[in-house]
Amino acid sequence: MGRIIWFIISVLFVFWLLGLVFKIGGGLIHILLVIAGIIFIFQLITGKRSL
Repeated sequence: MGRIIWFIISVLFVFWLLGLVFKIGGGLIHILLVIAGIIFIFQLITGKRSL
């Protein structure tokens, strides 16, 4: 499960960077990035590692 979340975070980060560079996607990409950041911080706080 942890690998899937890290994959999703990585993909969302790449899409966010593309949105900044090419000015596409508008607010949706930023909202998805915020959601990914919240999931990332939640995992850091809980300390669950399933590698």
